[in-house]
Amino acid sequence: MFISFLGNQLVEMYHRNKSKKRFDNIGANVIKLIISIIAGVVLWCLPTETFGIEGLTLIEQRIIAIFCFATLMWLTEAIPSWATSVIIIVVLLFTCSDSALKWFVDEQNEQMGTVLSHKSLMACFANPIIMLFIGGFILAIAATKSGLDVKLAKVLLKPFGTKSENVLLGFLMVTGVFSMFLSNTATAAMMLTFLTPVLKSLPANGKGKIALALAIPIGANIGGIGTPIGTPPNSIALSYLSDPNGLNMQIGFGQWMAVMCPFVIVLLLIAWFILKTMFPFTQKRIELCIEGETKSDWRSIVVYITFGITVLLWMLDKYTGVNSNVVAMLPVGVFCSCGIINRKDLSEINWSVLWMVAGGFALGLALQDSNLAQHLISTIPFGSWSPLLMIIGSGLLCFAMANFISHTATANLLFPILALAGISTSATLAPFGGVSTLLIGVAICSSLAMVLPISTPPNALAHATGLIEQKYMMRVGVIMGFIGLTMGYVLLFFISKYGLLG
Repeated sequence: MFISFLGNQLVEMYHRNKSKKRFDNIGANVIKLIISIIAGVVLWCLPTETFGIEGLTLIEQRIIAIFCFATLMWLTEAIPSWATSVIIIVVLLFTCSDSALKWFVDEQNEQMGTVLSHKSLMACFANPIIMLFIGGFILAIAATKSGLDVKLAKVLLKPFGTKSENVLLGFLMVTGVFSMFLSNTATAAMMLTFLTPVLKSLPANGKGKIALALAIPIGANIGGIGTPIGTPPNSIALSYLSDPNGLNMQIGFGQWMAVMCPFVIVLLLIAWFILKTMFPFTQKRIELCIEGETKSDWRSIVVYITFGITVLLWMLDKYTGVNSNVVAMLPVGVFCSCGIINRKDLSEINWSVLWMVAGGFALGLALQDSNLAQHLISTIPFGSWSPLLMIIGSGLLCFAMANFISHTATANLLFPILALAGISTSATLAPFGGVSTLLIGVAICSSLAMVLPISTPPNALAHATGLIEQKYMMRVGVIMGFIGLTMGYVLLFFISKYGLLG
């Protein structure tokens, strides 16, 4: 995280604790790694007839083995999730591509199948969605360097006054707004920094402290739903829905916001009611004290203007004709040319998230380009499945998985398979909102997974304050998850039915 960022110490502490935990469990992690490798090797070496898929080629079998290996590695986190993604791409390049080692690819072998393009695999690192994320990260770094984040926090929190319950609502709403454009982790760390002096002014035995501390991760997790760049699962879902060679729905950045922002606001209001009811304030008034440097030099003015123009272009992408991925390059070009972003700043971009997303794209590409997707569609009777079972079941599965492993890893595992299922059952899914309900529903479910301290970095940061017992986080997380899932699917059903999304 960039040095000038408010909350940097919290983020660094979170990553140090995570690394220490992985180091302390090195024996268990080695066992997990060995099991994952053995499972992948066994599937790799089995006779192709074992899989019961007619016409299965060697390349397709290898991709099944790699997918299984990736699943186990992401579930167990034997090594960092982003490292697993890099391994996936490397293994695909060396064993399944047109530039693989010679003894892995024999063009004379009829069972070999369609090899993957090494250029396409390597291009996953520069997928347009990756560029969208880079633009978002650059905006966040520039906002911090210019003091825009502090200035916005002061301006946005001021209207909520000093009444304790209203301050709680203010922290929920402002955290949600920041989380739409900054990473959830960065948002939570920054808002917890603003919250520290407020917590000191409250009675030691008051439950209001718990409400305020919980408001930060809840606001950060829910707020990320509001924009395609708010959280990686959103962008991954959008990439599948807008792929010209796939679903080709061409959902715009502004369209996503038009649907999701009202949904986010309603969820945050519900969270406010739940928090103030479960954890009532004994002190009725709170004086806010937000400290931080704000600047007004020409560079800061450039940041303010560019930030505003970029967000506006994102929201109006369907009217301007400029793709949201292209818009993301505007702040990159402006800030780099003006010296606002320098070489050191570029090193602070969260490359691990980008590499992790790239691994998921590589898996999806392998499924499509090897023709394994077509074989799975013809073999697995997706058409006989109940559309409601597929939609709700996939959402519940995502919610369960995302509470224990990275939300991005969950999306990387589920989206390639669900995209296949959605394409093959588009006719039966149509009465329930279509494929968009299936995929966007899963993206929403991943963001609502916030039951445990390990579920998301914002949860972990908030839990580290020592103010939140795990039972409180679980209770609120389950309630918000149930309400959010129900409302999310009802919303998507009506939006898709009336053609407002896509």
